[in-house]
This record gives sequence, structure tokens and C-alpha cells, in this order.
Amino acid sequence: MKSKWILIAMILSLLIPATATAVSQSAVIFLLIEPSSRAGAMGSAYVAQVDDAYAGYWNPGAMAFNRKNQFAWMHTNWLGDVSDINDMYYEYIGWNKYYENIGNIGFNMIFMTYGEQEEYDSEGNYQGTFSSWEAAPAISYGYQLNPKTGLGITFKFIYSDLAPEGQGETESGVKGRGMSYAFDFGVKRKDLFLRGLDAGLNLQNVGPNITYINESQSDQLPMNWRMGISYRVLETQMNKFTINADFNKVLATDNDDAFYQRLFTAWGGDAPIYNCGAEYVYLDLLSLRTGYIYDEAGAIDGFSFGGGIHYAFSGKYKLSIDFAMQPAGEMTDYNKTFSAKLEF
Repeated sequence: MKSKWILIAMILSLLIPATATAVSQSAVIFLLIEPSSRAGAMGSAYVAQVDDAYAGYWNPGAMAFNRKNQFAWMHTNWLGDVSDINDMYYEYIGWNKYYENIGNIGFNMIFMTYGEQEEYDSEGNYQGTFSSWEAAPAISYGYQLNPKTGLGITFKFIYSDLAPEGQGETESGVKGRGMSYAFDFGVKRKDLFLRGLDAGLNLQNVGPNITYINESQSDQLPMNWRMGISYRVLETQMNKFTINADFNKVLATDNDDAFYQRLFTAWGGDAPIYNCGAEYVYLDLLSLRTGYIYDEAGAIDGFSFGGGIHYAFSGKYKLSIDFAMQPAGEMTDYNKTFSAKLEF
């Protein structure tokens, strides 16, 4: 059964640099794959600007300012340019709605599949096939504390199914599945110090370890400190121009520190990730975006770019289609992503 674990390790080694992070101490790193091609085109600098149905992921505190029904969707064939694996993909779907005197309630789901693998025993005998996948359904709540401050929280259930349970004398009872849960805590402050300058903070994936092998072994969740600013340089009826800057630090350690201890002990190790980006919108019809990401540990250092088309119809609906080319590290020059949004 050892071969299946080798294969899973190879898959994860491909996934780690693609997430723009280096979190060798953590499991379920699919939680760090960032949805929204709009964000991706701006170097993944979005925590303070996010104003759509991706807010449940990026910053539930920012969701508190949304006043429309919003839907979001993203589908990406993962590593499509560097591998012949055609059943490995990432899926995100999100929804948000404002309720007067209550606040904003949202739902999102992240699904990652690694496709179908062949299984062999320790002697090399073929045992059939199995599928590997992970999912994280989540519910979010955002509340506008005052005209300038939004607070939010996201609760997510995490399920990871990497391989079937082991068989035989040596691996009987060894699990390839794990479950856990986590919280995200977000805040957004509008017009910080000067008009048009917003700030955002999101502490993601705060929760207990996840267990795969057996009860005596467990892996940390990829707890992530994400903070940033967004400045609306120009905001008229015809033209809008915004610049963003983010800072990310995965709070992972190589010891048994609990998640609440890592808030204080995990600031060493891998260097943080720096993101910056800009967006120009013309007549609310066309968006042009670019950004830059520097991730020393993940060996990602380069520019991103992309755009969006927005279409309003029936007097109240607005559909947006976004595209991004994002630097992908040593495996390939760029990841290509598409995403969509609908609001009314």
C-alpha cells in the first residue's frame, strides 16, 4: 500500500508551490488556493478591496458592506499546462445576501480533486483505483458595526479524502481520510486616516489539527495571517483606479504548538508573502488589472495581469467575467484562471 502514499506526496509537492505558499508543516493546503481571477490578476492583493461574493473567503468583515445578492464561481483545471492529468481541478462557489437589521450571511464551498490514482500493495500487486479529493463548505456572517467598520466570521468544515484505509498486517486501520473545522476572523475599516484608504485583516483557518495516519499523529491546519490596504485613487462615473497591497504569513511550526500558541510562536521560519496590484475600470464595462507577487519560500516572484468584462441587463442584474495570468513558480510561467460573478 506504500505506493499510494508516495503518489499522494507527489501530488501535494506539485500543489504546494502552486498555492503561492510554502507550508510543509501543514495539511489541507488547498485552503490557501485563492479564488477570484480579479484578485489573481492583481497579485492576490484583495483583502481590503473585496466587495463581492468572494468575501467569505478573502475577508468576511468586508462582506458586511455588501448590499446586493451576490454569487461567485471559479473553476480551474489545476496544472493543466504542465501535466497530462485532466481530472485534477479546483472549484469554488460562493453566495452572499444582506438582511436588514441582521447583517450579511454568506455561504461558500471549496472543492479540490486530485483525480483517480492506481493502488498497489507493498509487493507491487495492482489493487484497483481510488479517487482523492478535499472539500471545505463554509458559512459566513458579516456585521457593519458603524459606517466605516465591518466585522465578520467564517466557519468551515474540512474533509480530506486522500486514500482508502490501509489493509494487511502493517497498514490495517491506517486512514487516508481526515476531518477538522476552522474559523476565519475578518475586519475591514473604510477611510482609514484619509478618504479612499481602506484596510483589511483576515486570520484564516484557526482550528484544531487534522488526523490522517492514526490518532497519535496529526497535522496542523494552514493558519494564515492576511492583512492589507486598498486606496481608491480615482473614483468617477467614467473612471475608477485602485491600488492594493497585502501581506501574508502562514503561521505554521515544526513542533506540537496548538493553533492558539502559533499566534505567538510561528512568526519565524518561512518569509512572508508580499502582494501588490492595481485595477482600472472604464464605465463599469471593462477592467484592466496587473499586480506583483513575491514569495521567497514558494519560489514565486513575478507580475500578474488580467481583465474583466461587465454586463448589466434587465435593469438590475450585473454579470462579470474575469481572467487572470498568475505567476506559478518553477513548474510553469503562469496559471490561467477564469471566474464569474452575478449580482442583483
